Amino acid sequence: MLHVAVLFLDGGCASTALLPMEVFRSAGVLWNLLNNQAPDARFRVTTASAGGEPAVTDRLVSLTPACALETLERPDIVFVPAGGLPLETLMRTGYVIDSVMERNARVIPWLRRWAAQGSKIAGVCSGVALLAEAGLLEGKRATTHWALADIYRQRFPNVDWQPEYLITDAGDVFCGGGINSAADLSLYLVERFGSRDLALECAKALLIEMPRTWQVAFADLALRTSHNDESIRLAQDWLHRHYQRPVSVDAVAARVGMSPRNFVRRFKDATGQTPLSYIHCIRVALAKRLLEDGGQTVQEVGQTVGYEDQAFFRGLFKRHTGICPTEYRTRFGTLPIARPGDRTVSGGGALKPADARR
Repeated sequence: MLHVAVLFLDGGCASTALLPMEVFRSAGVLWNLLNNQAPDARFRVTTASAGGEPAVTDRLVSLTPACALETLERPDIVFVPAGGLPLETLMRTGYVIDSVMERNARVIPWLRRWAAQGSKIAGVCSGVALLAEAGLLEGKRATTHWALADIYRQRFPNVDWQPEYLITDAGDVFCGGGINSAADLSLYLVERFGSRDLALECAKALLIEMPRTWQVAFADLALRTSHNDESIRLAQDWLHRHYQRPVSVDAVAARVGMSPRNFVRRFKDATGQTPLSYIHCIRVALAKRLLEDGGQTVQEVGQTVGYEDQAFFRGLFKRHTGICPTEYRTRFGTLPIARPGDRTVSGGGALKPADARR
């Protein structure tokens, strides 16, 4: 039976510690009990914090651990949840990475120690920063919440950040993206160190999805506008207002008085993207919102944002988000609600207008 230590950290989100705890404790147990089989626990779970003190995630929640990390028996797996700054602090100051490190400084040397002793280390969301600060991600690929990726790239330039993924596996270090990816990463580890059947049974018993792959479907494809190149900012403004038109790099360059070559170089320096990639990002971001609203077919959405070639639009959308437009709308679109007067279909469901738009 593998020993899993779930850390409790100050700040952050309590669910990113509690979800892993429930997943690991349920593996081999809950499904069996629901099916009148003998439980077969695969993981022994311990919770720990620095000094054994209650971890205050925010003013509403504190978590009391089973023990202090200083007295914790060497775990096989260490799970580091999101931690660092309570929501109230984030509202006042924004995300300040030095404050995150300061609040959980006592955890970092223990992560190094356990890793050196052969423990597998997993971190999710902002907790990944503690793994990076401990030096466990140097030269390795990692992910985190998509909104934190640029901050972490600057702080930890030797890490191969891949925020488009919800989960990364570097062999001995594992990372997860946003809040709900705590469950994704936990189930992935159940499969990795147990079996796929074990993870599937655990997911079914807890009524949660098996691990997803992509994170970018949740992001708004954040477009970098905080730079000091006024000419490029003017070009960006024009692109945002005319995204539906066919885009000629030469024409946009001429509008801001540059040669095409100089324009492309300066645009990429300022935004991190080529002009063509930038306009695709604008269009995909709008397409996502239109699909969420559910008022148009996929073909109409593609045409609205500037793509007459539907095959190209669908391929581009999937490349940016990891899923096709139809699946995106299914996941994130407005849920159909049965209302008086709706025409029913076989099985008792209600046929909504959105049901026909595939």
